Formats: sequence, structure tokens, C-alpha cells
Amino acid sequence: MTEGKNDLRVGLIGYGLAGSVFHAPLIAATDGLVLDTVVTSNPDRQAEATTAYGSRTAASADELWDRADELDLVVIASPNKTHVPLATAALKAGLPVVVDKPLAGTAADARDLAALADERGLLLSVFQNRRWDNDFRTLRKLLAAGELGDVWRFESRFERWRPQPKGGWRESGDPEEIGGLLYDLGSHVVDQALVLFGPAARVYAEADVRRPGARADDDTFIAITHTGGVRSHLYVSATAAQLGPRFRVLGSAAGYVKYGLDPQEAALREGRRPGGGDAEGPWGAEPECVWGRVGSGESPLTGGGRPEPTLPGDYPAYYAAVAAALRGEGDNPVTAHEAAAALDVLEAARRSARDGVAVAL
Repeated sequence: MTEGKNDLRVGLIGYGLAGSVFHAPLIAATDGLVLDTVVTSNPDRQAEATTAYGSRTAASADELWDRADELDLVVIASPNKTHVPLATAALKAGLPVVVDKPLAGTAADARDLAALADERGLLLSVFQNRRWDNDFRTLRKLLAAGELGDVWRFESRFERWRPQPKGGWRESGDPEEIGGLLYDLGSHVVDQALVLFGPAARVYAEADVRRPGARADDDTFIAITHTGGVRSHLYVSATAAQLGPRFRVLGSAAGYVKYGLDPQEAALREGRRPGGGDAEGPWGAEPECVWGRVGSGESPLTGGGRPEPTLPGDYPAYYAAVAAALRGEGDNPVTAHEAAAALDVLEAARRSARDGVAVAL
């Protein structure tokens, strides 16, 4: 993208999986944003970022704080344990911040960051890209239209089959790393449940370490009773040899069942880019053969009901909303206060799994 004089300049901290696969491509694809600097100490990753985006590179975040007046936004896509100290430093340097999920290891830390951002009058947003998944967007449309009636139960699964641990900080048992699936995929499914059905009143969870050599939870279940009465059953697993439906939503008038993951992550991993106009078709779209179904019925083969066209996934909408918020033209798409509410649930789930009890919030 050619830089314009009014474009907002972005510094990206971290160029591992999150930085290189998600944030950098989405930032570069957003009108009005320019990926100015990538922070990574790895020379190969520095070269990759410069080749792909023409960006400057820095070996440490301190280099960004030294020239904070040259930037309009900092994005933190580094390991979880660095989120709070880096976000704190960015805010104190006078820079708006986007932080990859989870924002922090505790709700208290998240609220401290939110207070600092409010005090400084700076945007602090959390990258909850799964709010723009195709199935989630479709479900929100169905709920808004009242097609399911009163929702009684929401089942959400983010399951994978990875029987061998990969190692690294994400699978570390060290609490300081904030690893494990509860804080990784659990951050997504909990956030989605709260967005759809409101605050949690009670949380129950089961967390297991299934794989030989694993150190952090890799098979976790979270049950939320929402203040409005809906019950959410959320599953995150790396040990699912047979995958369940991504969503199964049961209401007084109908249900919605959807299998398969949103295609955007796979597309980004393959090097596709939003707005690229490649032969694979429109960004975020999926074929009719994997649409979900809406209705009622008892058929074990079809599930009853009718096929429901899946809205295209739209991860680019997150950074478009961030750019609008920075210009005073829209709201923060995911606030730190929302992230803190999700962390309340994750902390309650951790206590519940440890003690074998339900936790009231």
C-alpha cells in the first residue's frame, strides 16, 4: 500500500505467529494504516517484514518509545507475559495500543491498564478477531432477527487434533507464561459467549492435560450461566480426534448448527491477503456445502431445518474500526473493560477446575 500523508503509522511488536500471520497482513490491508516499524530481534524475521511490507525494523520496543512522536498506534503481538508491561510502556509514551488476546493474565491487571488508558485519553483495544468470524456474524444476524426464539443453550467448540505437543511458551506449565488453551482459545469462546448473551453469573470448568509431555491444559470445558438465563457450554481442545459442531444453539423456536472453522486464518497462513482478488474467491467466503442449518427436526443425517447462508468472515473490519476510532469517527471495537470481564470468567474457570466447584461472579 502506498503511504498517504494522512495515514496512521503503526508499530508492530512481535513477528511470530500472531504478528506475521494476523496483524501485519491486516494492518497493511487497511486503508489509512501503514505498517511503519516491526519490532523483532530475529534477523530473518526483520528481513521478511521489510521485504513483505517495506517497513522499518527495530530490535527492541525501547526503540519505539524513543521515537513515539513518529507513530500513531502500537500493536502488541508478543508472548502473553509481555502484554501488560509493553502496553503500560506504550501508554506512558503517549501511544494508543492494540493488544492481542489475552490482554493480561488477570482481570485486575486488565482494569489497571484500562484505567491508565482512560487517564491518558488513549485508545486501548484488544484483538478479538473471532468476533468477525463468518459463523459468529451469521449467528448474530439470526439472533437479531429473532429466528431462534429465546435461546436456552449455546454450545461452542474450538477443537483441534494435535496429539503431539509442539512445545514453546504457549504449552508451558509456568504460570508466568499465561499459556494453555484456557487463556488461548478460551479467550475467544468466552468473549463470544459474553458478547452474545451478556454477563456471567456462575462458572464451572474442567481442565485436563491429556498429551504425554504436555505441561499446560490441552482439553478444557467451561460452563457459563449468564445473568439472563442462557447456559453456554464451551469446549477448547487440542485432543479432539473427531470434531464436534463449531456452534450448536438451541432456542424456543429453532436451533442453529454449524460445523467447520472460519476460513480466514487458513487463508492468512497460506499467504492470501484481504482484497487480493485472487482465484480463491471473495475474502472470508465459504462454499454452500458447509453452511449451517436453521430449524428443527430429529433427522440424524440432515439435522432438520434449512441451510443458512454463512455471511463472509471479516477480520479486516477490526482494524478499519480501530482506524476510525483513532480519528474520532467511531468507537473502540473491543474495549479493555470487555476484556477484563472475559478474564473474570477465565479466572473463575481456572479456580473451578482446580477446586472442582462452581464459582459465582
